[in-house]
Amino acid sequence: MENNKLIAEHLLKINAVVLNPDDPFTWASGIHSPVYCDNRIILAYPAIRADVIKAFVQLVKTDYPDAEVIAGTATAGIPHAALIAEAMNLPMAYVRSSAKSHGRKKQIEGIIKPGQKVVVIDDLISTGGSVLTAVHALEEAKADVLGVAAIFTYQLPQADKNFSEANTKLKTLTDFETLIHLAVAQGVISNAQLQQLKNWYADPTSESWRTLKL
Repeated sequence: MENNKLIAEHLLKINAVVLNPDDPFTWASGIHSPVYCDNRIILAYPAIRADVIKAFVQLVKTDYPDAEVIAGTATAGIPHAALIAEAMNLPMAYVRSSAKSHGRKKQIEGIIKPGQKVVVIDDLISTGGSVLTAVHALEEAKADVLGVAAIFTYQLPQADKNFSEANTKLKTLTDFETLIHLAVAQGVISNAQLQQLKNWYADPTSESWRTLKL
């Protein structure tokens, strides 16, 4: 099985991604969404966690072969980054959303030398804002950021725009489209609910997808 389908299957199996068009979730932004992703759950399943790290290592070797440091975003990207760095025998660092207000007031923890080639690891991409903040911090520290790798992306157009404007490469293990079609094939959602999900994806800020007659 292809990695993107295998990882999507894992996420559905352990409810790391939940699809519920009939009773949508509310994101922190206020957007009502028929899909919710919590990839922290992966850490509780050793076999699935191993598959995720194996897929990450393959992705890094394929898309970022010159990587010298693996950097996780705080907090969700940290455990995955640590496991990837261990598997690849590479240094690991992590990046906070902002610098600490005490101590050494650092935003980046670990050792990253100017010019070192860094891959940033996150668990989830919605609009990409938080991980791109980490990318910016690393670039300010004179790191050579090769790009971002994440487990799952909602594939929102705003994310495409943000990564394009930041001139930052993004690669993910699986994505929204792969997952929803797999969910239909497995009977997790109906074809009508699939259409709701597609309508939401087309315009996440609109409520019109919720009025689709099933």
